[in-house]
Amino acid sequence: MTKTALITGASSGIGEVFARRFAEKGNHLILVARSKNKLDQLATELSTKYAVKVHVIAIDLSVEKAASEVFKQTEQLGTHVDILVNNAGFGLSGEFLNHSPDIYRQQMMLNITSVVEMTHYYLPKMVAKGDGTIINLASLLSFFPFPYCSVYSATKAFVLSFTESLWEEYRHKGIKLLALCPGPTDTKFFDTAKDVETNNKRTPEQVVATAIKALGRNKTYVIDGGVNKFNAFLGRVLPRKTIVKLFGSAIRKSMTAK
Repeated sequence: MTKTALITGASSGIGEVFARRFAEKGNHLILVARSKNKLDQLATELSTKYAVKVHVIAIDLSVEKAASEVFKQTEQLGTHVDILVNNAGFGLSGEFLNHSPDIYRQQMMLNITSVVEMTHYYLPKMVAKGDGTIINLASLLSFFPFPYCSVYSATKAFVLSFTESLWEEYRHKGIKLLALCPGPTDTKFFDTAKDVETNNKRTPEQVVATAIKALGRNKTYVIDGGVNKFNAFLGRVLPRKTIVKLFGSAIRKSMTAK
């Protein structure tokens, strides 16, 4: 039976690749992001190439009540969302005081509040149907505090904990929940987080392939890439104070070199 996937942050990067992979499998799509032009172009391409229905919702999920507006529009479409990918998010880098409270509020609204609200809106009908999948974009930084990316790493720690908790609450009701934890990935993330950019990046295609494979194994979370798995392991065995000092020193050296 054909399913419908709703993907936030679908205009580029990991979200766009999720859209392409689900369309290839014959799933209908609801694409959500701020850029209507990019969404429209992607929707036209995928609907033509794969003969699937693609709806576009151009909205900024960092704005108050944006998630409820998305839900309202999908309800008006009469579409049941079988797969929810909470991918939208952004990062900031540099010393904490380099950015305003307003931009941090936007970041927390997008990275945390929209994830909770979107999940709360779409989960009930999945439970009623006894089937559904929710993928939440966490991060390698979910596993340890990360200086010079302090608010971002904290938001992603929230996403990991939230997703793992819901996995246990709803796995008995036919729901799959997965926290996808990529490390540095070749996306627009580093447009706003240049201080922590590295040359060793994975591709969005690799990240999405990792997620799809993990869903088949009903994992609570998955880390993309061998090096990233090792780093997450270190974050769980070394003292947190040691981890903070190591990463802090490395980032300071990187920022100085730039």
